[in-house]
Order: sequence, then structure tokens, then C-alpha cells
Amino acid sequence: MKYEIAVLPGDGVGPEVVAEAVKVLQAIGRRSGHEFALHYGDVGGASIDKHGVSLTKDTLKMCKRCHAVLLGAVGGPKWDDPLAKVRPEDGLLELRKGLGLFANLRPVKVLPMLVDSTSLKPDVIRGVDMVVVRELTGGLYFGRPKRQWRTTRGRRAVDSMAYSEAEIERIIRAGFELARTRRKKLTSVDKANVLESSRLWRQIAIELSSQYTDVELEHQLVDACAMRLIQSPSQFDVIVTENTFGDILTDEASMLAGSLGMLPSASIAGLPQEGKRVFGLYEPIHGSSPRRAGQNMANPIATILSFAMMLRYSLGLVAQADGIEMAINNVLEDGYRTYDIMSEGLKRVGTKEMGELISSKVA
Repeated sequence: MKYEIAVLPGDGVGPEVVAEAVKVLQAIGRRSGHEFALHYGDVGGASIDKHGVSLTKDTLKMCKRCHAVLLGAVGGPKWDDPLAKVRPEDGLLELRKGLGLFANLRPVKVLPMLVDSTSLKPDVIRGVDMVVVRELTGGLYFGRPKRQWRTTRGRRAVDSMAYSEAEIERIIRAGFELARTRRKKLTSVDKANVLESSRLWRQIAIELSSQYTDVELEHQLVDACAMRLIQSPSQFDVIVTENTFGDILTDEASMLAGSLGMLPSASIAGLPQEGKRVFGLYEPIHGSSPRRAGQNMANPIATILSFAMMLRYSLGLVAQADGIEMAINNVLEDGYRTYDIMSEGLKRVGTKEMGELISSKVA
């Protein structure tokens, strides 16, 4: 079968890590007989430099014509002026809205050979295997009013956390569906002791739980959840939460695995149900790391794992996704490491070498 893939390398190390994911993609194609047609476009700072906007209408149309999107990273000091009318991150928000990507899935799994790669005690992080489901298109990032103005008493600003029942229901349902395919435990995170939007969130979670009696539902306030992620992270299976809370908690949870370079993500436009394909955008959770761009240093594993998530959720190629994850485990078991997960006595390799090693294991 032929699969159409939109590829948006982005900025900084984005093009480098995406190139290694493409190597793995090509190896999978040779081994499985599936054909992957790649369609390249610009996003973020690269798009601003070329087109004056962070995402063009043509690039968005191209993405809509494909089965899935593979993204590198966006941003960098070159475009960081807070007064700029156009910012690289605007392209990501436009992609999410334009493609209907309402659910962000971020798996956090601590591999046995990397338990010593974090600043936390091995006993705390051993066995961690969770997925955070973050709502992507509502809340503070999109709510109105959203503005800054001057008054006679000084400057003021306002952001609005707004959610509809439909927005909350679909993201919590995504959490329940994902939990059904795992250990059947869902933690719904809110701030119901303070926020009206969180009170509605909790009400809807409770109402939906009657449709998922096979899944255990618990509620956590976001501050308590943040503490628990450090104290006892292995207790979590699936966490579902709104946009801003999810943004913060997923970055915190990423430290459990030792490096941002190890963690993939998927932003999807439907429910993650077993055996069902859903359109999605796949990207590593790390940034563009401009200081390391062009130095063959960046860890490509998060991007390669993001491609594996694409195979699993958007293309229905579960066996091939499992093969990539196994190949990565084998390379790490053989002692190869990029700088961010390097330990004494192991073999340090660069971006390209790590990509080639993983490709050779799946070929």
C-alpha cells in the first residue's frame, strides 16, 4: 500500500532528526514492501524566512491531503522578539486548529538500560510507563478575550480559560479509550477547587465513567499530580488533562526518562481506539536546540519513536511500529548513546550514526 506523508523538518536540529527518522521509514519500506511518498513543506522560522508567515495555506493543504504529518521542531533565538507580529510557534497552533488535532499523546516510558540516566533515584522511576493525554485546541491558549492594554494605572493583560462540554467530553473519552488498551486506569487532572472550567471538567469525567466501567477513574488536582509525578510516577497509567496543565505536566514527566531526546508525541484528530486509524501529526517533544544544530549531536530517538507512533495510530502498521521500538532497545542494549544519555563506559555516537544503527536493526 502507498502512504502519503507530509514532512515538516522545521528549525534548528529539526531537519537533522527528521532525516534520521526518514532513514528508518525507508528501511521499513524496504522490509515491508509498503511505499511511503514524502511531501516536504516549511513551518515555523523556516517558513517565516521564506514566506513571511509561520505556516502557508499551501503547506496546510498539503498536510490535509496526506495520511499523517511528521514534524521536526520550530523556533529559535532568531525569531524570539516578543514584539514580533509573527512567531514560529504560531505555525504549530495553526496546524493543530487547521487539522483538527485535539488530543496530544505523550508516552513516558523509562527503559531499563536508562534508569541511571536521570537525576531521580532508580527505585523511583523503575517501571514508569504512562501516557499523558493533553487537550490541544481549547483553554488559555485559544480562549477569548485574550489581550494586553494600558490603563491610567498601568498595563493589564487577560487570558481566558474557556471550554465547552463537547471539547471536554472528546478529550476525556480519548483518555478512557487509551486506558482500555493499557492497564485500565485513568487519572483526570483538574483544578476543581478553584476553577469553574475544572468543575465542569470533573462533572463530565464522572458522567463518562459510566460508559467505561472497565476503567478505573481517579481525580487529581494539578498541583498534587505534579508532586506525585516525582514521588511515585510508576502509579500512573493514563493521565488526561486540559491544555495548559498538560503542557506543564508533560514537560515535568519528560524528565523521568532522562532526556527530552527520548520522548515522542502524537497529536491526533480522533479517538485512539484499537484497530482504528486516525489522522495525526507526530513530533519529538524537544525543541529546536539551535546551539546544537549542524553539530551531529541531537538525539534522533524521540523523532524515530514519533514515526513509530505514526505507524501505530495513523497507518495501522502495528507490527512495524513494534519493530522500530525493538530496534531502538537493541541499539541501546548494545551500549550506543548520544550525548544526552551518555554514561561512562558506553559508546557515544552522533545523530547520523544513531539513525543508521537503528535503521540497520529494522532493515
